[in-house]
Amino acid sequence: MAYAQPFPLAQPLQKVQQPTFGPDLAVRLICPECRDPNPNIVEEFSSGDLVCGTCGLVLGDRVVDTRSEWRTFANDEGDDPSRVGAASDPLMDGMEQLDTTISFRDGGSGLARELQRAASRSSASRSERNLLQAFRDISNWCDQFSLPKTISDIAKQLYKRSDEEKLLRGKPLDAVIAACIFIACRQAHVPRTFREICNLTHVSKKVLGQCYKALEQAFNLTPGASQDRHSSTPSGTTGPEDLLIRYCNHLDLPPNVQPICADVIKKARELGIADGRSPVSIAGGAIYFTCHLLGKVKPARDISSVAGVSEGTIKLVYRLYYAEKEKLVKEEWIKDGRASLDRLPVDNSSK
Repeated sequence: MAYAQPFPLAQPLQKVQQPTFGPDLAVRLICPECRDPNPNIVEEFSSGDLVCGTCGLVLGDRVVDTRSEWRTFANDEGDDPSRVGAASDPLMDGMEQLDTTISFRDGGSGLARELQRAASRSSASRSERNLLQAFRDISNWCDQFSLPKTISDIAKQLYKRSDEEKLLRGKPLDAVIAACIFIACRQAHVPRTFREICNLTHVSKKVLGQCYKALEQAFNLTPGASQDRHSSTPSGTTGPEDLLIRYCNHLDLPPNVQPICADVIKKARELGIADGRSPVSIAGGAIYFTCHLLGKVKPARDISSVAGVSEGTIKLVYRLYYAEKEKLVKEEWIKDGRASLDRLPVDNSSK
């Protein structure tokens, strides 16, 4: 007869000792050359690389620079201005330059209409909206005219001052902007004629002249607010020398034509030849005279289309220059072989 063994008494549980330190599960970047468990990794944001500081091995590239674009002093200037959009425009004086448009599609709940009403009440005033629209028009027209940003900024300053002082109240907005661009071109020594500004802005010459005269008197431009490069021409006016570079470029003339043409105009001014003529007419006639003098003949029709004056006016100035050709042409030009008086046509009226 078999007897079952009694169940052994429960043994006391032994306390399992836990490790003091667990495994390091952190992912670390170790230099394969140095094999240092504590590597000296340097981030070079200028080149966008991760470099080992011990041996100089490049461990990674295209590191994104998350730092500020410029140094800031939060205690002095408030919040950090980094990564918040474009730089502020000092002409705006803190006005909002971003617009928020509420969509019309709201599923028929009518919420969009309420949001549009709230947005319209919180939007900028009418004067601020008009100023922003004028600044946009100035930038667009300057871009169409291939004018630098300097002229655009000057025109914006002139318009803002005229708007604050209510100098041209009742005048069309396009005419005021056109006058500001015209004055800005003269102050930046990149003059444009009335005809060119009118063709660009589609403003009549009469209205543009009225706005220009009002701004000229208000800004005190007549005595010398616009410092011209040519001391022989009245300050604030466009001289024919200022127009030569553009006209010669449009006519595809050689580089030596423009300086000789400028010397001819200066000599003619000293002698009083063609006094009282417009700068555009003098520039066109001088180019026609110089082209024949140097043997680089250009038809009067081509010069007329570029300068914006009639062929008869160009030929009239040419005849005045031809009558005093010995005084206008320097002897060194003839000795060098660049110029020849025999190339000048005698009877220009038939050509």
